Amino acid sequence: MILVWRLLMGNGFRKFEPGSRVYCERPRFQCAYHRPLNQTGYDTATLPATTSRTPNWYCPLEVVAYTAPAMEPVHKVRLMGRRPPNLMLPMLLLMLVSTLLVAFAPFAMASEGFVGTAACADCHAEEHAAWTGSHHDLAMQHASDESVLGDFNDAVVTVQGVTSRFFRRDGDFFVNTEGPDGQLADFKISYTFGVDPLQQYLVEFPDGRVQALGLAWDARAESTGGQRWFHLYPDEAIPHDDPLHWTGRQQNWNYMCADCHSTDLVKGYDAVNDRYATTWTDINVGCEACHGPGEAHVSWAGKTDELKGQDVSRGLAILLDERDGVTWPIDTDTGIARRSSPKTTDTEIQVCATCHSRRGTIAGGAQTRAAFMDHHMPALLTGDLYHDDGQIMDEVYVWGSFLQSKMYAAGVTCSDCHNPHTLELRAPQQAVCAQCHMPATFATPDHHGHPADSAGADCLACHMPETTYMVVDPRRDHSLRVPRPDIALALGTPDACSSCHADRDTQWAADAFGTMFPDAGEPFQDWTRAFHQSREGLLQAEVSLMRVINDDTTPDIARATAVLELQGHLGPMSFQQVQLALRDPSPLVRMAAVRTLDAVPPANRYEFAGHLLRDPVLAVRAEAGRSLAGTPRNLLDVNERGALDLALRDYAATQAYNADRPEAHMNMGNLYAARGDGTAAEKAYRQALKLDPAFSPAYANLADLYRSQGMERESRAVLETGLGAAPDDASLHHALGLAMVRAGDTAAALPELERSAELAPDNPRYAYVYGVALNSTGQGAAAIEALETAQAQHPNNRELMWALATFERDSGDVAAARRWATAILALNPADEAANQLLASLPGEDESTE
Repeated sequence: MILVWRLLMGNGFRKFEPGSRVYCERPRFQCAYHRPLNQTGYDTATLPATTSRTPNWYCPLEVVAYTAPAMEPVHKVRLMGRRPPNLMLPMLLLMLVSTLLVAFAPFAMASEGFVGTAACADCHAEEHAAWTGSHHDLAMQHASDESVLGDFNDAVVTVQGVTSRFFRRDGDFFVNTEGPDGQLADFKISYTFGVDPLQQYLVEFPDGRVQALGLAWDARAESTGGQRWFHLYPDEAIPHDDPLHWTGRQQNWNYMCADCHSTDLVKGYDAVNDRYATTWTDINVGCEACHGPGEAHVSWAGKTDELKGQDVSRGLAILLDERDGVTWPIDTDTGIARRSSPKTTDTEIQVCATCHSRRGTIAGGAQTRAAFMDHHMPALLTGDLYHDDGQIMDEVYVWGSFLQSKMYAAGVTCSDCHNPHTLELRAPQQAVCAQCHMPATFATPDHHGHPADSAGADCLACHMPETTYMVVDPRRDHSLRVPRPDIALALGTPDACSSCHADRDTQWAADAFGTMFPDAGEPFQDWTRAFHQSREGLLQAEVSLMRVINDDTTPDIARATAVLELQGHLGPMSFQQVQLALRDPSPLVRMAAVRTLDAVPPANRYEFAGHLLRDPVLAVRAEAGRSLAGTPRNLLDVNERGALDLALRDYAATQAYNADRPEAHMNMGNLYAARGDGTAAEKAYRQALKLDPAFSPAYANLADLYRSQGMERESRAVLETGLGAAPDDASLHHALGLAMVRAGDTAAALPELERSAELAPDNPRYAYVYGVALNSTGQGAAAIEALETAQAQHPNNRELMWALATFERDSGDVAAARRWATAILALNPADEAANQLLASLPGEDESTE
């Protein structure tokens, strides 16, 4: 029986073939997919008479096109469209997924409706003139006499033992430098990348790859140290086969940079032949990069005034109107402005986040609509990217910081401070702050504690301190926080006071701050202690993180990070918190909750997260598919299996988009392994290693796959091969050591386990396993010494302290054993095993509680 979904249009139901997509013009809670189809799911008065409409959210029932009710409906079938779960035969879907995942056929999203910036200039002359010469305009250019800033007059520079020469030939720009084979060769400069404070240069290779040179031009004035060639990694020796070498995958423009420096970028990667055919409409960041495809708007502009008035969107795919009619009157009592009307949408922030955030791309077409997490997987405030208080550490750009701020919570958008066309501040320096913060209140020594007009009186220096990236590029922290040297002193985070007063220590800054502001209280960004406790492994972290998650005033990105941090502290109470987070209104929180659920056995996850397989946000839906891939299918009914298959297809598509990266193939190998398809998993891992023979995670996962299949010899061989390609990878040494232990050769395993602990001192697990192995070979004293060294670096790690307590007990040092057991109880007085150990030690008649 062929099932047909029907859409209420005009005077009756119109039939659509299975697989048709319906553009949902209703708010999410009124969508027909979430209501019985025999009820009114669509308000026919709102259905526009158009044949191409961008959906305002991703609904499982979407129509790609339709006409006015008086005309015959127009519809198309798209491979990427979603169907109701019970319309898809599971085996058919699995065939589709297998084809997609294993072959990774060329994946591209065709451009539709882009007309180019030149088409905008006549009607929008003022905006075009403001944009001309901006960093967006100059984001990428063909190399020419006008665009190239660097010295190509036979300039010679020697860095890391490689001497490079920049020169001209036949009017073109060249560099003679080390190539992918380690030999010097001439390379033609095809494009310039950026303009200030540095300019990079791009070289195009015959296979379509475009690579960014490691040598860049310092575009600053000579008086400030500029007008010179410099290396972006001045303190690292980068050999020609390193991923960070300018010819390596970490410097590949097509994947790493292109989509944020050009408009309507289609990566065009051909996985079969490992080639690129990357295209764009505009080489730079043009009008349509922010406003979306302009074809419909150009058409609208050519209509009569009467017809124009009928389309409130003016044909714009992305309507940036959140500031229209908004004012910021200042409250004279507080000296702070308040938005005249609440901001109810997040369009502008989502548009800017596409490029001004730390994220991974999971689908093309990001410039066609303001749906950030339908195209990107954003990074959270994790400890490898941000300090515990959320200050920037690694190169994270702006979005993740700004979402933490009071400004964002108050409704401030990017263009309240920045002109979106010139990209300059709307007022110079701290005058931009005076738009909303009355100088009579805030530009005074009573507020900032420094003489007027001094460096310490600068709003930006205190509230937006700079961190320098790419050697010469200082960038401000957009979390706009109040400096808290007292908190920095306690938790080891940076503070703006100490960065300026470099001749004083943090204790001095904390004392001075306490004198100036004795009643400072808790800051708006009050999750610092919770994150610090979590990353230090402290018992109280669980409750502290739950407090952050439950605080409605905490920014969603911090709440999401707290949910993710719970993964290492899950208990009965916090697991209930994770269950609530799986239904949180914020997609960031839901995404984090799915990842935290990975701590639960795969067979038990579906009952908690099954509903997210139909989540309207791709980043959440795809993560749910990945996490639930191992769900036994016999536990699901036909609709649930269909929903899982669709989410798996979504996840597969996100990886197919990144088929030029070994990580994508490894992820698919993990997915296949979770579903019990060892053959496909092996093939995916092998493909990852084909793309990058030194990609150690694929070796580790392939070895683990073989081990799970009882193929210990093959597993060990893979690890040995991996160490030949990546000899300094701690995880491979650790895995090989464990393989040797399983084979009964613990003595031979010791060098591998020792090496893993040396290479990764931040991983206490490696030190623990090495200590246990030493002890098991009769080297108790050496084991205790190794564990004590690791414990000094990880003072709150229970596993290390427990091993020390038991090893000291077995060696006869009762006092030392008692000391370690007591240390465990200092962290957790309810630790049953530690209490029992302490009670069992000679001289102790009862446990310490």
